[in-house]
Amino acid sequence: MPVSRKYAVIERERRYLVRTLPDPVTSVREIEDRYVTGTRMRLREVRAADGTVVRKLTHKVRLAAGPSEVACTNFYLDEGEWSLLVGLPARTLRKRRHLVSRDGVVVAVDELEDGTLLAEIDDGETPPGPVPEWLDVIADVSGDEAWTGLGLAR
Repeated sequence: MPVSRKYAVIERERRYLVRTLPDPVTSVREIEDRYVTGTRMRLREVRAADGTVVRKLTHKVRLAAGPSEVACTNFYLDEGEWSLLVGLPARTLRKRRHLVSRDGVVVAVDELEDGTLLAEIDDGETPPGPVPEWLDVIADVSGDEAWTGLGLAR
């Protein structure tokens, strides 16, 4: 069955392990992702510095071989919906997301619980640009399943 893109946003992400967190960080959020067992769904809770909490259910469908291109559909959840769904069996990933905006490029740098820094650049509908020189890259892990959210979740 072909994937319907009617309500989906296409994500084309590149991922890099980086040595340091670049400046300037424009915002920081605490994220907990719950990858629902046996599905392509993720429950996400995002906590901003001002105390705002956003909860959503995400459905991700691969469009190509490998993890770098997906059709992503989000449903925003109220407290009752979240309470019902959060009880589903899932693998969990917690991270602190630092958004860096520099030279016209926005990079999300996730600080994992063990201190590892994983940078993501979402190219959306545009062709990938060069990796910013200011991003202190250790390795390109864009095609490595182990460095996807599901791959990192426990």
